[in-house]
Amino acid sequence: MVRVSAGRFFLTSCVSLLRRSAISRMGEAQGLTDKEAKELLKLPDAETKDFIFQQTMYRIKDPRASIPFYNEVLGMNLLCKLDFPEAQFSLYFMGYENISNQPADKKQCIQWAMSRKATLELTHNWGTESDPDQKYHTGNTEPRGYGHIGIMVPDVEKACERFDKLGVEYIKRPEEGRMKGLAFIKDPDGYWIEIFNATKVAGV
Repeated sequence: MVRVSAGRFFLTSCVSLLRRSAISRMGEAQGLTDKEAKELLKLPDAETKDFIFQQTMYRIKDPRASIPFYNEVLGMNLLCKLDFPEAQFSLYFMGYENISNQPADKKQCIQWAMSRKATLELTHNWGTESDPDQKYHTGNTEPRGYGHIGIMVPDVEKACERFDKLGVEYIKRPEEGRMKGLAFIKDPDGYWIEIFNATKVAGV
């Protein structure tokens, strides 16, 4: 006859209960409540008060395709261009800034561009434009990770009418899917771009 102490029996029972509970919860996955999300936050450290979200970087195959897309299709300007000949790559910073404020001096221009909010840093590794097999992972196929950038527009339908005239490729049109009223388009490398209106999103 094997004797099991009361303490050991209790511990074994608890472990078994926790395992069953975890398995049960796996079938009922839920996100955080508003309260739980807020409880994760603290008042930001005063030393971070001058931090800004400045850039999102992704690699592009051909700047001759990407720069006109972000300029002509989405209305961004080229804020500055940095070349690194020894490493054979260039950086193109795109954003929604009035380039009449762009300094003529190169160093001042870099400082100005790098202090703008929410810019795109398009990275071109020289020679990729000539490689037929070169293709970057956009994050929207397995293994998924990075998703998309978002562009807020005054009128999604009118923006899409313009995109249609420009031959833009869609992932989702405003009338498609469960989330009506917003669209997803592709850039030349296949990166996803959400097109939305803040007022309409607030009503979803």
